[in-house]
Amino acid sequence: MAHTIRDIAAALGAEAVGDLDIVVGRAAEPQMAGPDALALAMDPKYAPGLAKGQARAALLWPGADWQGLGLKAAIFAPRGRLAMAGLSVMMDPGPMIAPGLHPMTVIDPSAEIGEGAAIGPFVTIGAGVMIGKGARIASHVSIAEGVRIGADALILQGARIGAGVTIGDRFICQPGAVVGADGFSFVTPEKSGVEEIRETLGERTGFTAQSWTRIHSLGAVTLGDDVELGANVCIDRGTIRDTVIGSGTKLDNLVHIGHNVQVGRDCLLCGQVGIAGSARIGDRVVMGGQCGVNDNIFVGNDVIAGGATKIFTNAPAGRVLLGYPAVKMETHVEMQKALRRLPRLAARVVELERIVLAPRPDQSGEEDA
Repeated sequence: MAHTIRDIAAALGAEAVGDLDIVVGRAAEPQMAGPDALALAMDPKYAPGLAKGQARAALLWPGADWQGLGLKAAIFAPRGRLAMAGLSVMMDPGPMIAPGLHPMTVIDPSAEIGEGAAIGPFVTIGAGVMIGKGARIASHVSIAEGVRIGADALILQGARIGAGVTIGDRFICQPGAVVGADGFSFVTPEKSGVEEIRETLGERTGFTAQSWTRIHSLGAVTLGDDVELGANVCIDRGTIRDTVIGSGTKLDNLVHIGHNVQVGRDCLLCGQVGIAGSARIGDRVVMGGQCGVNDNIFVGNDVIAGGATKIFTNAPAGRVLLGYPAVKMETHVEMQKALRRLPRLAARVVELERIVLAPRPDQSGEEDA
């Protein structure tokens, strides 16, 4: 998608200088940029790459000597990644889904599809479904009975939306995501080994045969507005009440949300995060990749958990967490420092033991004298 430097700067609300009528059709790293590309060099460390490329225009840091860098035009971005967000909207044509309903779709007669929809081949839409205007649904998507989806949804290849799910406006769903599978919920007629261990913290009194009885999921899933799901995300339906994801929350690839979980607004859950059943997550929580949250606990507003952190107990609002099990960030750093000192400490202990336990000369003769 081609744009002039003038148009890009206006869309970004940024200052531009030089020949503002230069037209660019793509964005590129500085060293890979040709004359038709806008080079992305929002930090001085990227400046050397401009000499290796052929860009005529670039997105630069404030105060950059754009003429000294050999450019004919420049856009200044005080906050580089924010400018990239706006630029990416302009440069992304989106998936190619033909307008209208593809003849190889299967749509129940009772379903209501909003105006301006684009629905690809091999899509199945169940009874009583309501899909808002401007929806774009790629091939091989299935939407079960009773689903409600708001306006301007983008649902990509192979996604599965289960029965009774409610989704807000501007939903984005990457390929393979599953929303509304049954929760993983089972019980034994007698007290299970897991229940016993939770009570005794590890002690077992005996081993008996156990069989698991399935607890069916009677709830569904509710997603707010502006929710985005990465590829192969799985969100389980609630047992009685709905599993809920708040407006503005973004889930990365392979995130798993268990049954009855409540996730707040504007959270960011990175790849392979797993949240166990009935946990409650506050607003604006950020979890790095492979974080885990125990069942039936609460993580407060504005908590940030670094990658691979495992949260086993309630976390107060605003806490920054690291480690397994999760502790305050500063505590984790001190623990790691202490851990690195252990080999030296062990060597010192060995040396002290050698000195303390070394044989002493017999002093009895001297005492007798």
